Amino acid sequence: MTIPVSRPDISELERKNVQSAMESTWISSSGSFVDSFERRFADLHGTLSCLSVSNGTAALHLALLGCEIGPGDEVIVPSLTYVATANAVKYCGAEPVFVDVNQEDWNMNCEQVKDAISSRTKAIIVVHLYGMPAEMSRLRTIADQCGIFLIEDVAEAPFATRDDTMTGTVGDVSTFSFFGNKVITCGEGGAVVTNNPEIAARMKLLRSQGMDPNQRYFFSIIGYNYRLTNVACAILDAQLDRLEEMLNRRQQLFSRYEQALSRLDVGLQMSSKDVTVCPWLFPLLITQGENTRSSIIKKLREQGIDTRPFFYPIHRLPMYAAARTYGSLPITNQLAIWGMNLPTSSAFSDSETDYLVAQVERIFHQ
Repeated sequence: MTIPVSRPDISELERKNVQSAMESTWISSSGSFVDSFERRFADLHGTLSCLSVSNGTAALHLALLGCEIGPGDEVIVPSLTYVATANAVKYCGAEPVFVDVNQEDWNMNCEQVKDAISSRTKAIIVVHLYGMPAEMSRLRTIADQCGIFLIEDVAEAPFATRDDTMTGTVGDVSTFSFFGNKVITCGEGGAVVTNNPEIAARMKLLRSQGMDPNQRYFFSIIGYNYRLTNVACAILDAQLDRLEEMLNRRQQLFSRYEQALSRLDVGLQMSSKDVTVCPWLFPLLITQGENTRSSIIKKLREQGIDTRPFFYPIHRLPMYAAARTYGSLPITNQLAIWGMNLPTSSAFSDSETDYLVAQVERIFHQ
């Protein structure tokens, strides 16, 4: 049996919607499914605006441009995240400033964020890492006190909550990814949501090559082609219909992992009654060291089970070697050595899930 680290959950409903979009002949960036998805996704997050975009990186780039971030500006970013978070800052000509994460929940350290702010700081990008919502109330207070923007990167933790507040609802702008391994997916895609009408207007203009919405083929600025298709939104619209079902099935697998690993010396993210984690990929720490993690990854692969190590610290990548960091980021460095993700998908069959959990339990007990 072969089990990938993730598998998109595509049902007959998604196929039906795609067929409908194709029959309508609206297969590009306009159509009823674009309108429906954007409206429903905005409503889910209580925002005035949602723009569907071509991918999560485009969403981050648009969010930064919407906040008018450019050359000379700094943006505070956690180093333990996917590289796109920092790359989008560089796309704007700005500079990322890297901070460490907390030992408990692996999200950016709020005290370091506060201390890292300089006269050049224009924004904070908070990443809800591996399904865990960050301390948004503290970060919102810091951003407001300093007069800077707060941007949420929600790619890995949509619909998670902390203190009854859902991810993507606190930032000035929030960004999402619908890549093939995400909780809801259309293969490639993303979204940005905001309650700020000025930011929304700038992002909408930039998303469509900078074309004046009232004068076709008149371009007032240099923009980008970051639109998402009606066919992709047809898939996403169906995924929203099935959201509760898919989240529940993922959570069931998470619970089985937790039970299987409960008696073992592995590290897990902080758990609290005030937090509802998004069951994206199941993350854990192999605290005996990198060789043990590598050994476990190898043994699982031999049984046909794919896994992923944690992200490599961005501040240690060659193109960011000269970037400003707040200290040496010891927790980021350690988590990157210890961390790995186990396969998670609502599309796994019962037999696949049984095999997966049994093999994980057997190999981790060795």
